[in-house]
Amino acid sequence: MKIGIVCYPTYGGSGVMATELGMALAKKGHEVHFVTSHQPVRLEFLGSNLFFHEVFVEEYPLFHYQPYELALSSKLVEVVEKYELDILHVHYAIPHAYAAYMAKKMLGQKGVDIPIVTTLHGTDITLVGSHPFYKTAVEFSINNSDVVTAVSESLRTDTLRLFTIYNKISVIYNFIDFEYQKNWEDDDCLRISLARDDEKVITHVSNFRPVKRIDDVISVFNEIQKKVKSKLLMVGDGPEREKAENYARELGIKDKVLFLGKSDEVRKILCLSDLFILPSETESFGLAALEAMAARTPVISTNTGGLPEVNLQGRTGFLSDVGDTEDMIKNALYLLEDEVKLDEFKDNAYEFAHRFSIEKILPKYEAVYREVLFDCC
Repeated sequence: MKIGIVCYPTYGGSGVMATELGMALAKKGHEVHFVTSHQPVRLEFLGSNLFFHEVFVEEYPLFHYQPYELALSSKLVEVVEKYELDILHVHYAIPHAYAAYMAKKMLGQKGVDIPIVTTLHGTDITLVGSHPFYKTAVEFSINNSDVVTAVSESLRTDTLRLFTIYNKISVIYNFIDFEYQKNWEDDDCLRISLARDDEKVITHVSNFRPVKRIDDVISVFNEIQKKVKSKLLMVGDGPEREKAENYARELGIKDKVLFLGKSDEVRKILCLSDLFILPSETESFGLAALEAMAARTPVISTNTGGLPEVNLQGRTGFLSDVGDTEDMIKNALYLLEDEVKLDEFKDNAYEFAHRFSIEKILPKYEAVYREVLFDCC
């Protein structure tokens, strides 16, 4: 099949998953074309089966905000025609499904019928989509897609609750590439570079937005380090980083908290971690938690959104109510103060994460493509 993929080319979960999906499809012999504003950060190679087409937005004095959706729609028409694509797989309802629909209508006038698969990742639904200004556009984009998928049962439920949806929404979970993970485990798990042998390594990975509750990470770690020798690795960047650095300084633990910024070596960092903390206010799936579990790292998280579908209470980690840092501290110490229990949870996390392996998830997307092509053409 010839597949066009539209996504955000960033470190966010949706961009990571879309990029790794495209690379996996290319390895299986499909021809994959990424159509985005920049080359996706995880796009590691280009070749005979994998292509990148940049969307350029011209500067016009007339526009206060440049019309990206218009540029994207036009580029999609160009790529579909030139490379005779079979299907468009867009990640996020707006602006991507919206732009894909406009491209579909323009192509239809030329006698080309291109089916659209839309994958919902969360922010377009729980944050952007629920805003009154965007609700109509989100509903329109979802209902005019040929197939719609969501990355968790929780997200599917939220979508049906927040919008009037006539389309069926199927759940296809995010995934992990264990072969890529294994390469890090074999060659690069060197704890000594970040912590001493007698220190536990606690990790948090996010885009440091308010919804991630970064202060809760610092608060939980502050209590942990009082009883267990440990270091906190803060991976990522965003609007809450400076506030978090100041908070760590106020608590007198700045020397125990390492802010590593954005990194292409997240899995390398996770494989040397003992515990992962994710106190988010909302998570549509919790990809960061899954990546931690795939690196044999138990998860202390909130019980919001799709997290209970990824992190099993009392088996791969623990779940707490949003803002209940006392419960998170108790659960973290329960594991960190008992090496036998910690090792048990590490093994459980690794084992359960295999339910989300790319080998199990990729065929589900291929089946969706075949089904929509059969129905459409």
